Amino acid sequence: MTTLALSGVAKSFGRVPVLRDVSLTVPAGTRMAVVGASGSGKSTLLRLIAGFEHADEGEIRLGDSMLTAPGRFVAAHRRGIGYVAQDGALFPHLTVEQNLRFGLPRRRRDPARVQEVMELASLDPALAGRYPHQLSGGQQQRVALARALAPRPAVILLDEPFSALDTGLREQTRQAVIDALEASGVTTVLVTHDHDEALSFGGQIAVIAGGRLVQSGPPAAVFDNPVSTEIAAFLGAAIVLPASFTGPDGAECALGRVPVRHDRSDGSPGGRLLIRPAQLGLSPANGTHNAVVEDVRPRGSHAELLLRTAGSAQVLIPLRVPAHEGPEYHAGMRVSVTVNGGGVLYPPD
Repeated sequence: MTTLALSGVAKSFGRVPVLRDVSLTVPAGTRMAVVGASGSGKSTLLRLIAGFEHADEGEIRLGDSMLTAPGRFVAAHRRGIGYVAQDGALFPHLTVEQNLRFGLPRRRRDPARVQEVMELASLDPALAGRYPHQLSGGQQQRVALARALAPRPAVILLDEPFSALDTGLREQTRQAVIDALEASGVTTVLVTHDHDEALSFGGQIAVIAGGRLVQSGPPAAVFDNPVSTEIAAFLGAAIVLPASFTGPDGAECALGRVPVRHDRSDGSPGGRLLIRPAQLGLSPANGTHNAVVEDVRPRGSHAELLLRTAGSAQVLIPLRVPAHEGPEYHAGMRVSVTVNGGGVLYPPD
């Protein structure tokens, strides 16, 4: 297992900067997800690590080996890095077994290693003689992973490998890939634009925005305490309410007084409070109320409610409830909304 480290990495295409001063460490044996919107630079970052592109500035180090630095560039095929493309990139004219053997150096094309990586990727031995077009999308991606793992690389890079799969197959394939990576212990970097995928992939997450690394750390910590409301909204459903700081660990907003779990307000007396929808409790008003139902929209397994907070500073809040609870609410109904746990306080917009 080998640590991957980037320091001050920058890349431009023509006059357009794509990555700026990115420094990132992926500890040995760690699975890291790099998440960002389309065009944020995450795939370019992966290509720089793989050696498919030259960095304009900065260093990329793998263990004790310098891969990229001013005046130094190690070619992709000499880096000891495995790469799994979005579409798998299997050779269509080769069988599964032949694809896996192709990933091995000619002198080490041991049938036992082929069988070993097939088991690692949960591939049925009966698939060995099939061609890629005879496999499902999930099977193709697991073959691509097995081929990348076959030569025992120091690092595996995954470039949005699940994006072309439908929802059910995506989750099943992702878990199979995670299990294989966990068993192999290889250092892994996944790039994705799917926040759920990034948050569930491994032990570390890095958020890229506008070509810059804006936050990194354990997924639960980044989700719980994002550096900005924009990053909070990118990582999942977020409710942002105008708020005023009311004293130690408390803020006043349209839903009442809410404890402050993390304070990022820089001492500002007023600001914005982040709450996740999962923190909200909802019930028909019994006397006092703090919101009114604007709309109810059935969505199969759940119903979407649109609430308008009471008082002068009215804010619209989207909220999901189980389908069987949907008929309890109707437009114009007064409701009581409670907040479980605390929020994150930010300075004014």
